[in-house]
This record gives sequence, structure tokens and C-alpha cells, in this order.
Amino acid sequence: MKHKRSERIVMMTEYLLKNPNKLIPLTYFVNKFNQAKSSISEDIYIIKTSFQDENIGNVITLSGVNGGVIFQPVLSDMSAKEIILEFINILKENNRLLAGGYIYLSDIIGNPNIMNKLGLLIANIYQNNEIDAVVTVASKGIPVAYAVASVLNKPVVIIRRDNKVTEGTTVAVNFVSGSTRKIETMILAKRSLKEGSKVLLVDDFLRGGGVMTGMRTLMQEFKAEVVGMAVLAECFDSGNIDSAEYTYLVRLSDINEFTGKFKVEEGNAINQLIKAREVKLENE
Repeated sequence: MKHKRSERIVMMTEYLLKNPNKLIPLTYFVNKFNQAKSSISEDIYIIKTSFQDENIGNVITLSGVNGGVIFQPVLSDMSAKEIILEFINILKENNRLLAGGYIYLSDIIGNPNIMNKLGLLIANIYQNNEIDAVVTVASKGIPVAYAVASVLNKPVVIIRRDNKVTEGTTVAVNFVSGSTRKIETMILAKRSLKEGSKVLLVDDFLRGGGVMTGMRTLMQEFKAEVVGMAVLAECFDSGNIDSAEYTYLVRLSDINEFTGKFKVEEGNAINQLIKAREVKLENE
């Protein structure tokens, strides 16, 4: 069946949007629409120009035998700030302070609409890095990891706190929890991650930095390179890890368990996004 150019562009646009950061050979579209390569290239140029004009993202074309097209979503500074502001407003909506100074985030983590936006923001910061996997620790970090990995088009690796027979041979490390100061264990199946992988570590909340430090220690056992770390929210007393080393969307401070109130403000994500964009331009 022959499709008009307008129909092809609509279908190709949908496919690109659903498959970010994936190399799609031109032959895929050539065969799908039974069109000459030159016609498909013209279609892609139209989509590329439209995406740039509307700040939707970049359409990168690669030539050669292994060439094709890659769509990279792009967030403007204004869009990124809107996402952060929405996140802050949601955090302020209800009484979220729990015993021990923890913040209730389960409703946010369980909301796909919000998580997709937060994941898109984090992915924008790191999508120009060479990353083999997004690594997190069970259980609340899992939705964060999948939101980021779906944009980066990378697999998710989940670190667990207990050993499961179905995991096979595992590697375990002990770490000191930054909040409870107790010794805890992290376990990862050997086949989950190849040695020498480049990884992005993500989690929902950072307080004390014990979990993030534990993940980094575990990655050393796999000889993996940590190319970035990101959390949705960090607490003011995250003292065991330098805040310049990781991305945090919001920062919480002045936590008062008696009044149930706390201060929430913008984190360093916007600055990290701008920095990542500048590095990309320097490397082009």
C-alpha cells in the first residue's frame, strides 16, 4: 500500500517519538513504506526541521552502512523549570512528612504522568553520555529508573536487599545506611551487569548518602564506571556524598517533625542540564 508523504510523516513521527535514542536504519522506513531512500531522507528532513522549530528534539542522521536516524528528546530551560515547579507544588500539597524525617513520595512515584516528565528531565541531562544501563535499588527507585531508561533506551538493572534463588550467582556488599546508621546489604546477580559497563545510578530520595555510596561500591565489584548519579529529592543533611557529584531535582530542608512542615526548593538539575548542553556543543 502506497502512502502519501503527509501520511508517512505522521507515521514516522509517531515511531520516532515512541523510540527515543534508538538507532533506526533508513531501510526500516524504506521497506515499511516501499519508497526510495531519497524520498525517506526528504521526509526525515521535514520532521527534523519541524522538531527543531518546535523544540521537540533533535533528529540525528548517520550515514554509512550502519547509518540511520536517532531521535533525541530535548527540553528547553523553560520546560525543565515547569517540570521542577510542578514537582515542588505537588510536594507542598499535602502533609508528607513521615516519622524519622522521611518524605512520602509513593503517590508521585506511582503517577506515570509525573514520572515520565521527571524521567525525561533526568534523561536529558545524561543522554549524551555513553551509558550501558540505568541502575537502581529496590523498591522505590524502580519507577524512577524505568522512567529514565525508557527515554535513554537502555536496560534497567535492579539491586536487591535480599538474595533470591532465581537470581543465580550474586555479588553482595555491606554498607552503612546514611539515615539509620545500620549495616545493610546490597545484592546483584552477576549476569545482571557486564564488567566494564558504564552506568547511571538513580534513586527516589537521598538522605545521608548511604544507599548511593553502597551502589557505587557494588559497581566497583563489577568494574563498572559510574558516569552519573541522580535522585528526585535530596535532604539537606546528605553529608556523606558531595552534592556536586549528583543531580537532584529538589532539595528539602528545615524539616520539622513536630509541625510536619519542611522547605522545598529547586535543586541543581537545571544547572546540570545547561552544563550538559554546553559540553555537547563543545564536543560537536
